[in-house]
Amino acid sequence: MPKILHTADWQIGRQYGRFSPEDAAVLAEARFLSVEHIAALASREQVDAVLVAGDVFDAQTVSDRTIRRLFNALQGYPGPWIMIPGNHDAALAESVWSRAERLSAIPGNAHIILQPGVREFPEQGFAVLGAPLTQRQTHHDLTDWFDRAETPQGLLRIGLAHGSVQGVLAQDIDASNPIAADRAQRARLDYLALGDWHGMKCIDERTWYSGTPEQERFKDNGAGQVLLLTLHTGGQAPSVVPHSITQYHWISWNETLSVASDLQPLIQRLEQLPSNTVLDLTLSGQIDLLGEHHLQQALSVVQGRCRSLQCDRVNLRLIPTHEDIAALHADGYLGEVIEELQAQQQGDQAETAREALVILAGLLRERQMLEAQS
Repeated sequence: MPKILHTADWQIGRQYGRFSPEDAAVLAEARFLSVEHIAALASREQVDAVLVAGDVFDAQTVSDRTIRRLFNALQGYPGPWIMIPGNHDAALAESVWSRAERLSAIPGNAHIILQPGVREFPEQGFAVLGAPLTQRQTHHDLTDWFDRAETPQGLLRIGLAHGSVQGVLAQDIDASNPIAADRAQRARLDYLALGDWHGMKCIDERTWYSGTPEQERFKDNGAGQVLLLTLHTGGQAPSVVPHSITQYHWISWNETLSVASDLQPLIQRLEQLPSNTVLDLTLSGQIDLLGEHHLQQALSVVQGRCRSLQCDRVNLRLIPTHEDIAALHADGYLGEVIEELQAQQQGDQAETAREALVILAGLLRERQMLEAQS
């Protein structure tokens, strides 16, 4: 009964342009570390092989150093790594894979399937039917030949492919690299290991997407895992157990502040976030100047403790109360400016007006502190 780890969509070399350079570098580094964690898990569980169902690299243009670092990360597991190219790293005539070969970076235990075909692993007890992408997009099912493929008697049949299972995933990703939903049954497969869908997903008892091992989107789709499966003889379905290995948890919050009392529960939730959180926070509604001050302090603390915090406050209107304005001693012209900025938050320059109002309030508050000290 072979034990196998199924993973996919490592996308080594991925860039995180929407993040600050500091956070982007750490998130990119996490993808290398996830491969090291997979190797450690494979050794710990004493699996017979690791299947990597495409998109090992994020692009054909990754650096030579990135290629070497990826294959160095495999060292923690000495058994077979069986990989196919996906749409991001397709096996073109000149590709990241041909560069890796020229660099002599691919270790002997890494089996890269660059052309459709059957690879036999008799010592492990299975044969792999590999359907690599040799171009970025196709509109025919590259696993169709699985149905007619012959494998030695006594070896379990494992399919390895990268694409979109038709009629199951979202419609907008069914356009290219299609895979028949009943391929495992039609091709008499004991297991079909898939990549391309970044979340973990069971298509049927013999067909799974493992998802990317390091979460990289604000979606609750089971990303950040690998699948540990035990294959059985006699036609029995495999046993599949997910293992979470993600380092960072990506969370998206949409919060509306309607009254002053809405702020404190939000701050308490922010204070409870673990340090490995990547938070995308969108705020809407309204807040007064005192509340804005407390919110700024809370966000500053969270930014220092969590991995990353991005906060969109475009639709959070800053509405100073009469008490706010009185406390700032913003009489005369300054009072008129505050009222004008408050009104402009409903126009095209809402974000600019809001920022200007925050700055002005901060300057007035600092002036009060200096006057109090003198």
